[in-house]
Amino acid sequence: MNPSQRLLLKKIVAHGFLLVALALVVLPFLMVVIASLRKGNFPPNGLWLNPNQWSFEHWKYVLNIPYSEIVNPSTGETRVVQPPTPPLHWLWNSVIVSAVSSAGRMRFKFRGHILQSLLLLQMFPAVLALTAYYTILDSLGRQVEWLGLNTLPGLILIYLAGVSTNIWMIKGYFDTIPAAMEESARIDGASPFQIFVRILLPVSTPIFAVVFILSFIYTMSEYPVASAVLGTPKTWTLAVGASSLLREHEKLWGHFAALAVLSGVPITVIFLLCQRFVIGGLTSGGIKE
Repeated sequence: MNPSQRLLLKKIVAHGFLLVALALVVLPFLMVVIASLRKGNFPPNGLWLNPNQWSFEHWKYVLNIPYSEIVNPSTGETRVVQPPTPPLHWLWNSVIVSAVSSAGRMRFKFRGHILQSLLLLQMFPAVLALTAYYTILDSLGRQVEWLGLNTLPGLILIYLAGVSTNIWMIKGYFDTIPAAMEESARIDGASPFQIFVRILLPVSTPIFAVVFILSFIYTMSEYPVASAVLGTPKTWTLAVGASSLLREHEKLWGHFAALAVLSGVPITVIFLLCQRFVIGGLTSGGIKE
């Protein structure tokens, strides 16, 4: 086999592998989209619909648009269907912005112990702390009602407490920024706060964009903590609201599929807005000397 034939074989194998990987990603998504456009509530099970099976009833339900549904085909009796709590409200509740901060190069007492403790805490899943979260918010809600159970600020407070999962990623990026930049600014009379705001933060935009995207995706799909904290449909997030569509005795697969497709819109928009920072934040350091 000559070199050109070997190169052609490698290209065929590589493209075949990419096509298989693409099919594994795209086909399930297409099945969910088709299930959201199929009349009735059926789980995703195909890539083709007959003309009489097409319907936008599930999308009308998700977008809170009233529609008529046939109750008795023999008599033609119909009813108007409208969700008691708009699923768009769950989507809005899920759009939570997380804030992060970093320990970087700053030297202070117990710095190493604090960072090591944060790393150790990452070994335990957040589900183990559900009882503690519930008790804390219950006690806090008696003093400050808008920060207690069944409130979005209370849930945001818990999510903000989970920024330790990203501290080491940010710290690693900050450590690649040359110390000479800080020393030069310090010689020019800049305070530590000015150095952080005017020098470190601007060159650290890529890593903060990566952390923002990861945090955004996590909060959009997080279920255990949200289900324990939020108790009424008006405060449910997307994950909790979507799970309510798949009850034990009634599984609304069509509504669930439409809501699942809609949930990808905010994530896609955020990713497109921040994509120019993502590669740099994941693969490179702050400044190259």
